[in-house]
Amino acid sequence: MSTIAVLGNGRVGSNLAQALTRAGHEVTVADRAPGAAARTAQIVINATPGAGSLERLTALREELRDTILVDVSNATTDGPDGLPANLIYSGSSLAERLQHALPDTHVVKTLNTMLFMVMTAPGKLSTAPTAYLSGNDEQAKKTVTGLLDDLGWDPAWIEDLGDITTARATEAMILVVPHIIGRNGFTPFAVSLAR
Repeated sequence: MSTIAVLGNGRVGSNLAQALTRAGHEVTVADRAPGAAARTAQIVINATPGAGSLERLTALREELRDTILVDVSNATTDGPDGLPANLIYSGSSLAERLQHALPDTHVVKTLNTMLFMVMTAPGKLSTAPTAYLSGNDEQAKKTVTGLLDDLGWDPAWIEDLGDITTARATEAMILVVPHIIGRNGFTPFAVSLAR
């Protein structure tokens, strides 16, 4: 069991918090006082809107020291329909910026290539989905892999891409989402690796 703080109480954060609580973890959802929650957590999940995540989390530098930060957000500008339009950190990624701003925190990028309902129910898709991992710390990635297992992710569906710079690739995948939603609506899907 881990002590987890989920930053952000929207659909993504609430969904993850409920599933991790059901899996036996001690979970706090922090929206208004994130510092207090982050200070006492072993693992912090960034489920805040990506456009403002860097500023929000940089302000928690001391609270996040020696913590695993699981980043599930994508930093994009929104189109007129509210869906992702362009990447904010072209040539980089939110995860890289977070790791640079928080050098004493172990940032792991994952679960950002799917609709929120797939994060906690991957087995409901007709095809096996993929959860990509990016991060510099191998032990942190192992810990996050354990969390994914608690959320129903089969180890064969988890693809470790390497260090934090590989998050550029998965964050760029978000640009396909508006087109898929435009054709199919909010039907659950994940951008997956087929073998």
